[in-house]
Amino acid sequence: QVQLAESGGGSVQSGGSLTLSCAPSGDPYNYYSLAWFRQAPGKEREGVAATLLTTGKTRYADSVKDRFTISRAEDTVYLQLNSLKPEDTAMYYCAAGYVGWSQLLVEGSYDTWGQGTQVTVSS
Repeated sequence: QVQLAESGGGSVQSGGSLTLSCAPSGDPYNYYSLAWFRQAPGKEREGVAATLLTTGKTRYADSVKDRFTISRAEDTVYLQLNSLKPEDTAMYYCAAGYVGWSQLLVEGSYDTWGQGTQVTVSS
């Protein structure tokens, strides 16, 4: 069983940057995909960025492409958020699972979730 712990959220002004971290613990062979999702108040959870740990391939939502970067250092997965906009305000969640390329940004594909970290961007 794997557990996920997110950190790094906070409040920034529009145009600012944040780095989110997702530190897994437990059996590392219980998953080979890690992803970041976000959920704004009153909206559905959406996939933001994901990576296949076996190949290092990454996938991004169109809304964050060229602004957000997912990366991995040892067991920790990071999400670098640049050029933040007020519409990026949301709770950000890390997720892990056995997920193939075509389903990387699909919420229902993941069975392990962290508690989330809040990102607030003011204009």
